[in-house]
Amino acid sequence: MADSGEPIVIENAAAVAAPEDGRPRRRWLRPVLMLSVPLLIAAGAGYMWITGGRYVSTDNAYVQQDMVSVSPDVSGRIVEVLVRENQSVKAGDVLFRIDPEPYRIALQQAEAALATARVQVSTMSTDMGGAAADIASARADIQLAQASYDRQAALMQRGFTTRASFDAAQQQVAAAKAKLGTAQADAARARAQIGSGSALSGTPAGIQAALAQRAKAALDLDRTVVRAPADGIVSQTNRLQVGTISPSGVPALSLVISHQAWVEANYKETDLDHMAVGQPAEIELDAYPEVKIRGHVASIGAGTGSEFSVLPAQNANGNWVKVTQRVPVRIAIDGAPSRPMIAGLSADVAVDTRAGRD
Repeated sequence: MADSGEPIVIENAAAVAAPEDGRPRRRWLRPVLMLSVPLLIAAGAGYMWITGGRYVSTDNAYVQQDMVSVSPDVSGRIVEVLVRENQSVKAGDVLFRIDPEPYRIALQQAEAALATARVQVSTMSTDMGGAAADIASARADIQLAQASYDRQAALMQRGFTTRASFDAAQQQVAAAKAKLGTAQADAARARAQIGSGSALSGTPAGIQAALAQRAKAALDLDRTVVRAPADGIVSQTNRLQVGTISPSGVPALSLVISHQAWVEANYKETDLDHMAVGQPAEIELDAYPEVKIRGHVASIGAGTGSEFSVLPAQNANGNWVKVTQRVPVRIAIDGAPSRPMIAGLSADVAVDTRAGRD
């Protein structure tokens, strides 16, 4: 109260503002912050100026691998499956088997046909030999008939023979010549049936045809065993079921060639100005963010993605809008990555274009 008579004491403002714990003020913090922020901005700007345009990157990139659709060359019922999903195989490993019995029977039939062809050729060779003998006999008959005709002609001129005897001698000559023609035709027919064969082998045509049929039957029997064409990982094996009829030429499973992985990066057309084959690249996979993979530009696509699409864009219209196109760039992977490459994985690719500028 004002009338209490007690003096009013006003404390020092500096004493009130002083910290109670006795710690000194950090007067140097504000100048440091005021200097460090501009320095960081300047450093960032300098880095961007130095490296600006050197690296071109895209996240429109994916791991690619060669894939082979394995299909049987012969049709038939599947009797054995020797692989499972995502199993690694080597070139030549057996994947599955098709029932070989129909093709084994076909091979036996081809071998029987070959034996029959050889018998026929032997018989025709004998016939051709008989035809050659008939030709020789016919020529001898012609000589004899000609000699008899010449005698009858001489006697006819002298008037010591009859017209009937002369005509008979003339008819014998004509008959002998007809016999020779028949024998020659039989020999030609036998040679045609046997065939002359190829100039190299000399094998008769009938035997060559039978040999070709046997070779085809043996090949079909061998193809009932379907093998891996290369090293890789099998996929889509669920289509392989014992007892299923597998048509020839229809894919039965897929084989991913594991040692031929690369990255297909779809770059904007505006990023290709300084890009060239052989430039180094760095690959980061979304699946393995801690792994940095080295690579290089293997090739640059010959056309944009829209040009290779099923329905290319038609720009000759009044509503045309210019859209930046994407060009596929193949990035080869250097060395063997520490993690497995899986087809379709998303990736980020940065290409160092400095080599192209120097």
